[in-house]
Amino acid sequence: MFSSITIFCTLFFFLFIIFKIHHRRKCCKYPIFRDYPFLGMLPTILWNLWNVHDFITEELKKRHRGTAEFMGPWFTNMNYLITSDPINVHHMLSKCFDNYVKGHEFRDIFEAFGNGIFVADSETWKYNRSLFHSLFKQRGFEFFQEKIIQNKLEKSLIPLLDHVQQQSSVVDLQDVFNRFTFDNICLIVLGCDPNCLSIELPDVACEKAFDQIEECIFYRHVMPKSLWMLQKLLQVGEEKKMTKACKEFDQFIYANIESKRKELKKGVKNIEMEDLLTILMRDEKRSEVVVHDDKFLRDAAFNLFVAGRDTITSALTWLFYLIATHPLVEAKILEEIKENFGTISIENKLGVDDVKKLIYLHGAICEAVRLFPPIPFETKQAIKGDILPSGHVVNPNTTILFSLYSMGRVEETWGKDCLEFKPERWISERGGIVHEPSYKFISFNAGPRTCLGKDLSFIQIKMVAVAILCKYHVQVVKGHIPIPNHSIVLLMKNGLKVRLTKREI
Repeated sequence: MFSSITIFCTLFFFLFIIFKIHHRRKCCKYPIFRDYPFLGMLPTILWNLWNVHDFITEELKKRHRGTAEFMGPWFTNMNYLITSDPINVHHMLSKCFDNYVKGHEFRDIFEAFGNGIFVADSETWKYNRSLFHSLFKQRGFEFFQEKIIQNKLEKSLIPLLDHVQQQSSVVDLQDVFNRFTFDNICLIVLGCDPNCLSIELPDVACEKAFDQIEECIFYRHVMPKSLWMLQKLLQVGEEKKMTKACKEFDQFIYANIESKRKELKKGVKNIEMEDLLTILMRDEKRSEVVVHDDKFLRDAAFNLFVAGRDTITSALTWLFYLIATHPLVEAKILEEIKENFGTISIENKLGVDDVKKLIYLHGAICEAVRLFPPIPFETKQAIKGDILPSGHVVNPNTTILFSLYSMGRVEETWGKDCLEFKPERWISERGGIVHEPSYKFISFNAGPRTCLGKDLSFIQIKMVAVAILCKYHVQVVKGHIPIPNHSIVLLMKNGLKVRLTKREI
């Protein structure tokens, strides 16, 4: 009797596996990797996680229109349609914008973002978008940012780099940029300076917590939801780190909100342009309706930190790596500065209007973020079924992942020299800036969700680049190989180790 039951169960289990494999092969017409029993295509991703962006790029090049399907482990909802086709992206982000949303799965993964602009949909997103658009497009905000950056360059960044250069020591330029942008975004959003950037290079708890949150969010992308939800429930592994980091960073944000409310009650007013948190609170007071509670302000601040800190750090880090390894580009940038301003001894004097004249530097920045986009991948969820321009069928609730990293390395889009660092790619015959369609140059997103801070980002990056390049020659330490880290923002795993030498003027 026992033997018969065993045989029956074994046969049933065997037939079930055959059926499941057949069913998945029927559903997945354009597989990107081998589909293993039970584990799906996840083992291939985990095996190549160390080089995941380049690995996926190479695999997509082999697929029709750079589009393929990823099937996760059985009994999970870890299934994606992956694309690097700009026409597909244009279709989703512009033509059929209302059908492709962030979705609940995205919000679960990006739980730490709250209900801020990056994760919100429909009316919540529209309100946030309108609110920040009105703030960022003010001429006064550009100069407010200019003053903060100039002050941080003069009193923090340059003194630190002077110290490093005089000591002839190796410095992690990515860590320096991380600290610089964290201080800047704190001043712009919260009106406080945590002083991360000083000669002592202190450990600042809120900054480290912010980094940890982003690393944990990345792991939520590569692990089945059931697994990371269980870790969250049991408070083990990456989810334990996530909980601790969120608590640390929230304490920092809420303390600043409470302090700011007390200042406003006392009637404390800054004569110059105020930080964004103060502006939002003053709007409440003028309307006599508290529309921005502490949770709204916390979520807004967190999302602005991601937009104004990590993306800038990423762009600066990869830009300086590329310039340091392309001496002809460095020479042309310095020559442009001389031609426009007559001298390269101007590190702390350039302002918003000045840096807008630097066309070649602008091209170098575009190339850096094309090859190394700060946000390397984006996801959308289809509300209704659809057919992409590539011919791939999209079922309702399908999650689509498009690789911004891969899109910058497609020969059909950028030419056979797509892997080369060529600022000239962005300069017209008349010497102006070439403006590529946003769905092709996707680093700042496209369609209605195009990055609001794009122009402000270029201003900050240019000001920092000029300040450093005019004063120092940056040389990457011999043998240092940049490896992308595991995070939702494309940074270098081991930083950018460099030596600085004083530039002869």
